[in-house]
Amino acid sequence: MPYRDGGQLLAELLRDAGVDTVFGVASIHNLPLVEAASTELRFVPVRHEAAAVNAADGYARARGGLGCALTSTGTGAGNAAGSLIEALAAGSPVLHITSQIPTTYLGQGRGFIHETKDQAGMLAAVSRRALTITNPSTAAAVLAGAVRDALTAPGGPVSVEWPIDLQHLASDSAVDPIDPAGAPEREPDGLADAAAALDQARRPVVWVGGGAVGAGEPLGTLVDRLGAAVFTSNAGRGVIAEVHPLCIGNYATTEAGQALLDDADVLLSVGTHFRSNETATYRLRIPSAHIQIDLDDKAIGRVYPVKSGVVGDATAALRGLCDRVTPAQLDSGWRERVRQVRGQVRAAHRDAIGVHAAVCDALRRALPRDGIVARDVTIASSSWGNRLLEIYQPWCNIYARGGGIGQGLAMGIGAATARPDAPVAVIAGDGGLAVHLGELATLAQERPWLVLIVFNDRGYGVLRNLQDAHSRRHAGVDLHTPDFTRLAAAFELPHALITNTAHADDVFADAVARRGPVVVEVDVDALGPMPELFTPPVEAADDELVGEEGP
Repeated sequence: MPYRDGGQLLAELLRDAGVDTVFGVASIHNLPLVEAASTELRFVPVRHEAAAVNAADGYARARGGLGCALTSTGTGAGNAAGSLIEALAAGSPVLHITSQIPTTYLGQGRGFIHETKDQAGMLAAVSRRALTITNPSTAAAVLAGAVRDALTAPGGPVSVEWPIDLQHLASDSAVDPIDPAGAPEREPDGLADAAAALDQARRPVVWVGGGAVGAGEPLGTLVDRLGAAVFTSNAGRGVIAEVHPLCIGNYATTEAGQALLDDADVLLSVGTHFRSNETATYRLRIPSAHIQIDLDDKAIGRVYPVKSGVVGDATAALRGLCDRVTPAQLDSGWRERVRQVRGQVRAAHRDAIGVHAAVCDALRRALPRDGIVARDVTIASSSWGNRLLEIYQPWCNIYARGGGIGQGLAMGIGAATARPDAPVAVIAGDGGLAVHLGELATLAQERPWLVLIVFNDRGYGVLRNLQDAHSRRHAGVDLHTPDFTRLAAAFELPHALITNTAHADDVFADAVARRGPVVVEVDVDALGPMPELFTPPVEAADDELVGEEGP
């Protein structure tokens, strides 16, 4: 069918892919696309291009499908690069549409407004793939291919640059139905050997990563059949609800977690890449009988040796194992040992963070089980938000997998847009929030059901602790912080302040009940320090590990 311009074509393609919202920044070089998105879909005008990609990323994770970000040429595309790196690290299916200067001047280096050197090459470095629309008649095919690539496991952002003159031209290309590319699901090879090893297990452990998202049903069946302890990476949280009595969670590097792994006789890892901060920089010991399931054949044995590798989709592999594995003959007391470790690591964690555990508990009580938690990189997230705060569904677990600061609010806005009937709690620090303070305007304008919780320690607390731990002077970590009461008022956003944990339940409950945007400030200094100083999991100059993923 004919389209009046490229914007109408894009809107039709996005509707076909199940997308109802586009996040972006308007520009002279993308107005036809912005106008179509505003007319035929919903356009959310974020205040920075990086936030556009973060919001599309959060939308994709919460919705379980595609997200779309729209940016401008040159500087605008460059602004999006850091957030594309985050989406790439997370495997988030994001369609990033960026404009390009008119084809008449493209590649001539004349200094045309917004022109940059090799924009496509820059985008290719931070995207799963980068494409260019060169002709209106092929625009539909290019866009459909980009969507297909973004959605095809393991997923990731795909960038498409679209010259402004070609955006204005009509296209007679039809949009064909889009399905992720790839062969039909089949049972992966190697399951017989894996099942045989699991049948022999008497003290089994399962490690769940982000590649297991979507495989919760067969994974739960297998865990119950094996009687296996369950550790998770941060990305795998919620695949098994964290109230499950065998789910220890993101606690493998704790003393009790390591002891359990030392005593285990088989480890089944599913869709995890054993990131450095979740393995004590690869010092964590695991059983020699290691069965690894991963979609990427290069991941098998990359970090830890394997006894049996299974390359394929996690859902198909786990279903195949369920068909083969018989109920376990566990060592006497193994299930009880797992339950004890589950309780032990949480009790030790509470002791380490002291009164801050009460803030965690109050937030969890205020949120329903389908409430989404979007966590920026800050002490509250790293010390307890990434582990102690219970997660029940994988799509409720949104955080910056690449470790970049300042992305939480935009990701939360995207998630709240994707699931408007579920509250979103964004955990951010004052330093991280300052990176994209302008998104408070987006929050005020769009008014999603979102509680922004700002943990105010007046600087970069994590880095300050690291400097203190090594008796270094503070450098670059003590920041001027705004008065959040007046700042929220300037944006006409409700504000509440927590200075004492006795008020936390009432404040969080009231904030969630408003069903709209609220800023809750937590005065970290007023709460008092944690009994154990939280420092990030990095190696010092003497090659000794400093800190871990939480106390």
